[in-house]
Amino acid sequence: MSADVLLLAQAARPDRLDVPWWVWLATLGGLVVLLLLDLVIVDRKPHEVTTGEAARWVVFYVVCAILFGLGVWFFGDAHFAVEYFTGYITEYSLSVDNLFIFMVIMSSFAVPSIHQHRVLLIGIVLALLMRGVFIFAGAALIERFVWIFFIFGGILLYTAVSMVRKKDEDEEYKENAVVRWVRKAFPVTDDYHGAKSTVRIDGKRFLTPMFVVIVAIGSADLLFAVDSIPAIFGITQEPFLVFAANAFALMGLRQLYFLLGGLVDKLVYLSVGLAVILGFIGVKLVLHALHEYHLVPEWLEISNWLSLGVIVVVLAVTTWASLAKSKRDAAEQA
Repeated sequence: MSADVLLLAQAARPDRLDVPWWVWLATLGGLVVLLLLDLVIVDRKPHEVTTGEAARWVVFYVVCAILFGLGVWFFGDAHFAVEYFTGYITEYSLSVDNLFIFMVIMSSFAVPSIHQHRVLLIGIVLALLMRGVFIFAGAALIERFVWIFFIFGGILLYTAVSMVRKKDEDEEYKENAVVRWVRKAFPVTDDYHGAKSTVRIDGKRFLTPMFVVIVAIGSADLLFAVDSIPAIFGITQEPFLVFAANAFALMGLRQLYFLLGGLVDKLVYLSVGLAVILGFIGVKLVLHALHEYHLVPEWLEISNWLSLGVIVVVLAVTTWASLAKSKRDAAEQA
Protein backbone atom coordinates (compact mmCIF):
# COMPACT_ATOMS: atom_id res chain seq x y z
CA MET A 1 0.00 0.00 0.00
CA SER A 2 2.77 2.42 0.93
CA ALA A 3 4.57 1.66 -2.34
CA ASP A 4 1.38 2.47 -4.29
CA VAL A 5 1.03 5.79 -2.44
CA LEU A 6 4.65 6.63 -3.19
CA LEU A 7 4.21 5.88 -6.89
CA LEU A 8 1.04 7.98 -7.03
CA ALA A 9 2.84 10.88 -5.31
CA GLN A 10 5.72 10.66 -7.76
CA ALA A 11 3.30 10.50 -10.70
CA ALA A 12 1.49 13.62 -9.47
CA ARG A 13 4.76 15.47 -9.00
CA PRO A 14 5.77 17.72 -11.92
CA ASP A 15 8.88 16.55 -13.78
CA ARG A 16 10.09 20.03 -14.71
CA LEU A 17 10.01 23.39 -13.01
CA ASP A 18 8.18 25.84 -15.27
CA VAL A 19 9.92 29.20 -14.72
CA PRO A 20 8.40 32.17 -16.60
CA TRP A 21 10.76 34.73 -18.11
CA TRP A 22 9.69 37.39 -15.62
CA VAL A 23 10.77 35.16 -12.71
CA TRP A 24 14.22 34.92 -14.27
CA LEU A 25 14.32 38.71 -14.62
CA ALA A 26 13.10 39.20 -11.04
CA THR A 27 15.77 36.81 -9.72
CA LEU A 28 18.54 38.49 -11.69
CA GLY A 29 17.24 41.90 -10.61
CA GLY A 30 17.27 40.81 -6.97
CA LEU A 31 20.88 39.65 -7.27
CA VAL A 32 21.86 42.97 -8.86
CA VAL A 33 20.17 44.82 -5.97
CA LEU A 34 22.11 42.74 -3.45
CA LEU A 35 25.37 43.54 -5.25
CA LEU A 36 24.58 47.25 -5.35
CA LEU A 37 23.66 47.14 -1.65
CA ASP A 38 26.98 45.51 -0.92
CA LEU A 39 28.84 48.11 -2.99
CA VAL A 40 27.05 51.06 -1.37
CA ILE A 41 27.25 49.88 2.25
CA VAL A 42 30.48 47.88 2.44
CA ASP A 43 32.68 49.01 -0.43
CA ARG A 44 31.75 52.70 -0.57
CA LYS A 45 34.53 53.45 1.88
CA PRO A 46 37.36 50.88 1.66
CA HIS A 47 38.13 49.43 5.09
CA GLU A 48 39.24 46.25 6.78
CA VAL A 49 36.17 44.04 7.27
CA THR A 50 35.75 43.09 10.94
CA THR A 51 34.62 39.68 12.17
CA GLY A 52 31.34 41.10 13.49
CA GLU A 53 30.56 42.85 10.21
CA ALA A 54 31.36 39.70 8.23
CA ALA A 55 29.17 37.58 10.53
CA ARG A 56 26.18 39.89 10.03
CA TRP A 57 26.57 39.79 6.26
CA VAL A 58 26.95 35.99 6.25
CA VAL A 59 23.72 35.66 8.22
CA PHE A 60 22.03 38.11 5.83
CA TYR A 61 23.00 36.14 2.72
CA VAL A 62 22.10 32.79 4.30
CA VAL A 63 18.67 34.18 5.25
CA CYS A 64 18.22 35.43 1.67
CA ALA A 65 19.09 31.96 0.35
CA ILE A 66 16.64 30.32 2.78
CA LEU A 67 13.84 32.74 1.85
CA PHE A 68 14.45 31.99 -1.82
CA GLY A 69 14.19 28.25 -1.12
CA LEU A 70 10.96 28.75 0.82
CA GLY A 71 9.63 30.70 -2.16
CA VAL A 72 10.43 27.72 -4.40
CA TRP A 73 8.64 25.48 -1.88
CA PHE A 74 5.44 27.56 -1.71
CA PHE A 75 5.18 28.71 -5.32
CA GLY A 76 6.73 25.67 -6.96
CA ASP A 77 6.92 22.24 -5.39
CA ALA A 78 8.44 20.68 -2.26
CA HIS A 79 10.82 18.36 -4.11
CA PHE A 80 12.19 21.28 -6.16
CA ALA A 81 12.83 23.15 -2.91
CA VAL A 82 14.70 20.11 -1.56
CA GLU A 83 16.78 20.06 -4.75
CA TYR A 84 17.60 23.75 -4.31
CA PHE A 85 18.57 23.45 -0.64
CA THR A 86 20.67 20.35 -1.32
CA GLY A 87 22.43 22.11 -4.19
CA TYR A 88 22.97 25.28 -2.16
CA ILE A 89 24.51 23.39 0.78
CA THR A 90 26.74 21.43 -1.61
CA GLU A 91 27.92 24.57 -3.43
CA TYR A 92 28.51 26.45 -0.19
CA SER A 93 30.51 23.58 1.32
CA LEU A 94 32.65 23.32 -1.81
CA SER A 95 33.20 27.09 -1.62
CA VAL A 96 34.62 26.78 1.90
CA ASP A 97 37.40 24.57 0.57
CA ASN A 98 38.07 27.17 -2.13
CA LEU A 99 38.57 29.88 0.50
CA PHE A 100 42.01 28.49 1.26
CA ILE A 101 43.06 29.11 -2.35
CA PHE A 102 41.69 32.65 -2.14
CA MET A 103 43.75 33.25 1.00
CA VAL A 104 46.87 31.95 -0.73
CA ILE A 105 46.22 34.24 -3.73
CA MET A 106 45.63 37.28 -1.49
CA SER A 107 48.84 36.56 0.39
CA SER A 108 50.81 35.90 -2.79
CA PHE A 109 49.74 39.25 -4.29
CA ALA A 110 50.08 41.06 -0.93
CA VAL A 111 46.64 42.63 -1.30
CA PRO A 112 46.05 45.40 1.28
CA SER A 113 43.37 44.32 3.74
CA ILE A 114 41.19 47.36 3.02
CA HIS A 115 40.89 46.35 -0.65
CA GLN A 116 40.39 42.60 -0.24
CA HIS A 117 36.60 42.90 -0.20
CA ARG A 118 36.56 44.67 -3.59
CA VAL A 119 38.89 42.07 -5.09
CA LEU A 120 36.60 39.26 -3.98
CA LEU A 121 33.46 41.10 -5.06
CA ILE A 122 34.59 41.84 -8.62
CA GLY A 123 36.33 38.48 -9.05
CA ILE A 124 33.27 36.53 -7.93
CA VAL A 125 30.89 38.60 -10.08
CA LEU A 126 33.05 37.72 -13.10
CA ALA A 127 33.06 34.07 -12.03
CA LEU A 128 29.26 34.10 -11.67
CA LEU A 129 28.85 35.46 -15.21
CA MET A 130 31.17 32.77 -16.59
CA ARG A 131 29.48 30.06 -14.53
CA GLY A 132 26.16 31.13 -16.02
CA VAL A 133 27.51 30.22 -19.45
CA PHE A 134 28.68 26.83 -18.13
CA ILE A 135 25.31 26.17 -16.48
CA PHE A 136 23.25 26.82 -19.60
CA ALA A 137 25.69 24.85 -21.74
CA GLY A 138 25.51 21.93 -19.29
CA ALA A 139 21.70 22.10 -19.21
CA ALA A 140 21.58 22.01 -23.03
CA LEU A 141 23.88 18.97 -23.12
CA ILE A 142 21.84 17.13 -20.48
CA GLU A 143 18.64 17.88 -22.40
CA ARG A 144 20.02 16.22 -25.54
CA PHE A 145 22.50 13.57 -24.35
CA VAL A 146 21.88 11.21 -21.44
CA TRP A 147 25.44 9.88 -21.63
CA ILE A 148 26.73 13.25 -20.38
CA PHE A 149 25.79 12.04 -16.88
CA PHE A 150 28.51 9.38 -17.16
CA ILE A 151 31.07 12.11 -17.94
CA PHE A 152 29.90 14.31 -15.06
CA GLY A 153 29.96 11.34 -12.72
CA GLY A 154 33.46 10.38 -13.84
CA ILE A 155 34.70 13.95 -13.26
CA LEU A 156 33.35 13.92 -9.71
CA LEU A 157 34.76 10.49 -8.88
CA TYR A 158 38.17 11.50 -10.26
CA THR A 159 38.07 14.74 -8.27
CA ALA A 160 37.10 12.87 -5.10
CA VAL A 161 40.09 10.52 -5.42
CA SER A 162 42.41 13.45 -6.20
CA MET A 163 41.24 15.37 -3.11
CA VAL A 164 41.99 12.42 -0.84
CA ARG A 165 45.45 11.93 -2.37
CA LYS A 166 46.37 15.63 -2.06
CA LYS A 167 44.96 16.29 1.40
CA ASP A 168 48.40 16.08 3.02
CA GLU A 169 50.23 18.14 0.38
CA ASP A 170 51.02 21.82 0.86
CA GLU A 171 49.18 23.97 -1.65
CA GLU A 172 51.09 26.79 -3.26
CA TYR A 173 49.60 29.27 -5.69
CA LYS A 174 50.94 29.10 -9.22
CA GLU A 175 49.71 31.64 -11.73
CA ASN A 176 47.43 30.06 -14.30
CA ALA A 177 47.53 30.63 -18.06
CA VAL A 178 45.07 33.53 -17.94
CA VAL A 179 47.10 35.48 -15.37
CA ARG A 180 50.35 34.79 -17.22
CA TRP A 181 48.78 36.03 -20.47
CA VAL A 182 47.63 39.27 -18.79
CA ARG A 183 51.14 39.92 -17.48
CA LYS A 184 52.62 39.21 -20.90
CA ALA A 185 50.10 41.21 -22.94
CA PHE A 186 49.92 44.34 -20.76
CA PRO A 187 52.40 46.35 -18.68
CA VAL A 188 51.77 45.94 -14.95
CA THR A 189 53.00 48.25 -12.20
CA ASP A 190 54.97 46.86 -9.28
CA ASP A 191 52.94 48.68 -6.63
CA TYR A 192 49.25 49.13 -5.86
CA HIS A 193 47.65 52.49 -6.59
CA GLY A 194 44.79 52.43 -4.11
CA ALA A 195 41.81 50.55 -5.50
CA LYS A 196 42.59 51.49 -9.11
CA SER A 197 42.80 48.69 -11.66
CA THR A 198 44.61 50.86 -14.22
CA VAL A 199 46.79 53.94 -13.92
CA ARG A 200 48.42 56.34 -16.40
CA ILE A 201 52.16 56.90 -15.92
CA ASP A 202 54.12 59.25 -18.22
CA GLY A 203 51.26 59.17 -20.71
CA LYS A 204 51.17 55.37 -20.85
CA ARG A 205 48.36 53.18 -19.46
CA PHE A 206 49.43 50.47 -17.00
CA LEU A 207 47.51 47.72 -15.25
CA THR A 208 47.96 47.53 -11.48
CA PRO A 209 48.35 44.41 -9.33
CA MET A 210 44.71 45.04 -8.29
CA PHE A 211 43.57 44.13 -11.82
CA VAL A 212 45.80 41.05 -11.95
CA VAL A 213 44.64 39.67 -8.61
CA ILE A 214 40.99 40.14 -9.65
CA VAL A 215 41.73 38.08 -12.77
CA ALA A 216 43.46 35.48 -10.57
CA ILE A 217 40.46 35.20 -8.21
CA GLY A 218 37.93 35.05 -11.05
CA SER A 219 39.85 32.49 -13.10
CA ALA A 220 40.57 30.34 -10.03
CA ASP A 221 36.87 30.25 -9.17
CA LEU A 222 36.08 29.34 -12.76
CA LEU A 223 38.37 26.32 -12.42
CA PHE A 224 36.46 25.33 -9.28
CA ALA A 225 33.33 25.23 -11.44
CA VAL A 226 34.71 22.07 -13.07
CA ASP A 227 33.81 20.32 -9.79
CA SER A 228 30.82 22.29 -8.58
CA ILE A 229 28.74 22.47 -11.79
CA PRO A 230 28.70 18.68 -12.40
CA ALA A 231 28.06 18.20 -8.66
CA ILE A 232 24.90 20.31 -8.60
CA PHE A 233 23.68 18.81 -11.88
CA GLY A 234 23.82 15.52 -10.00
CA ILE A 235 21.26 16.98 -7.60
CA THR A 236 18.98 18.91 -9.96
CA GLN A 237 18.80 19.36 -13.71
CA GLU A 238 16.78 22.58 -13.45
CA PRO A 239 18.93 25.49 -14.80
CA PHE A 240 17.01 27.99 -12.66
CA LEU A 241 17.80 26.12 -9.43
CA VAL A 242 21.39 25.43 -10.48
CA PHE A 243 22.00 29.11 -11.18
CA ALA A 244 20.26 30.30 -8.01
CA ALA A 245 22.17 27.88 -5.77
CA ASN A 246 25.47 28.94 -7.33
CA ALA A 247 24.59 32.63 -7.09
CA PHE A 248 23.65 32.56 -3.41
CA ALA A 249 26.67 30.42 -2.53
CA LEU A 250 29.02 32.83 -4.31
CA MET A 251 27.29 35.92 -2.91
CA GLY A 252 27.92 34.76 0.64
CA LEU A 253 31.43 33.52 -0.06
CA ARG A 254 33.11 36.93 0.24
CA GLN A 255 31.90 37.59 3.77
CA LEU A 256 32.62 33.99 4.76
CA TYR A 257 36.23 34.64 3.72
CA PHE A 258 36.58 37.36 6.37
CA LEU A 259 34.54 35.46 8.97
CA LEU A 260 36.43 32.18 8.90
CA GLY A 261 39.93 33.58 8.45
CA GLY A 262 42.36 31.19 10.12
CA LEU A 263 39.56 28.76 10.97
CA VAL A 264 39.86 27.23 7.50
CA ASP A 265 43.26 25.81 8.51
CA LYS A 266 41.57 24.02 11.42
CA LEU A 267 39.16 22.16 9.14
CA VAL A 268 41.78 19.50 8.53
CA TYR A 269 39.31 16.84 7.40
CA LEU A 270 37.30 19.12 5.11
CA SER A 271 38.92 17.74 1.96
CA VAL A 272 38.05 14.20 3.03
CA GLY A 273 34.44 15.16 3.71
CA LEU A 274 34.11 16.95 0.40
CA ALA A 275 35.69 13.98 -1.37
CA VAL A 276 33.02 11.73 0.17
CA ILE A 277 30.28 14.13 -0.97
CA LEU A 278 31.64 14.40 -4.52
CA GLY A 279 32.09 10.63 -4.71
CA PHE A 280 28.52 10.10 -3.48
CA ILE A 281 27.09 12.51 -6.06
CA GLY A 282 29.27 10.94 -8.75
CA VAL A 283 27.78 7.52 -7.99
CA LYS A 284 24.31 9.10 -8.01
CA LEU A 285 24.95 10.52 -11.50
CA VAL A 286 26.14 7.18 -12.85
CA LEU A 287 23.12 5.37 -11.37
CA HIS A 288 20.82 7.99 -12.86
CA ALA A 289 22.36 7.48 -16.31
CA LEU A 290 22.08 3.70 -15.99
CA HIS A 291 18.44 4.10 -14.97
CA GLU A 292 17.75 6.30 -18.02
CA TYR A 293 19.11 3.47 -20.19
CA HIS A 294 16.94 0.97 -18.21
CA LEU A 295 20.02 -0.92 -17.02
CA VAL A 296 19.24 -0.75 -13.28
CA PRO A 297 15.96 -1.00 -11.33
CA GLU A 298 14.21 2.19 -10.22
CA TRP A 299 14.82 1.57 -6.51
CA LEU A 300 18.58 2.04 -7.06
CA GLU A 301 18.04 5.73 -7.83
CA ILE A 302 19.19 7.94 -4.94
CA SER A 303 16.46 10.33 -3.80
CA ASN A 304 17.09 14.00 -3.08
CA TRP A 305 16.02 13.57 0.56
CA LEU A 306 18.70 10.90 0.96
CA SER A 307 21.23 13.15 -0.80
CA LEU A 308 20.40 16.05 1.53
CA GLY A 309 20.74 13.81 4.59
CA VAL A 310 24.08 12.33 3.49
CA ILE A 311 25.56 15.76 2.69
CA VAL A 312 24.46 17.31 6.00
CA VAL A 313 25.71 14.35 8.05
CA VAL A 314 29.07 14.20 6.26
CA LEU A 315 29.63 17.95 6.75
CA ALA A 316 28.63 17.77 10.41
CA VAL A 317 30.92 14.80 11.14
CA THR A 318 33.78 16.37 9.16
CA THR A 319 33.51 19.69 11.03
CA TRP A 320 33.25 18.01 14.44
CA ALA A 321 36.20 15.69 13.77
CA SER A 322 38.33 18.55 12.40
CA LEU A 323 37.71 20.87 15.35
CA ALA A 324 38.26 18.01 17.80
CA LYS A 325 41.62 17.18 16.22
CA SER A 326 42.67 20.85 16.19
CA LYS A 327 41.77 21.09 19.88
CA ARG A 328 43.80 17.96 20.70
CA ASP A 329 46.78 19.22 18.70
CA ALA A 330 46.65 22.58 20.48
CA ALA A 331 46.53 20.85 23.87
CA GLU A 332 49.50 18.66 22.98
CA GLN A 333 51.52 21.67 21.85
CA ALA A 334 50.66 23.53 25.05
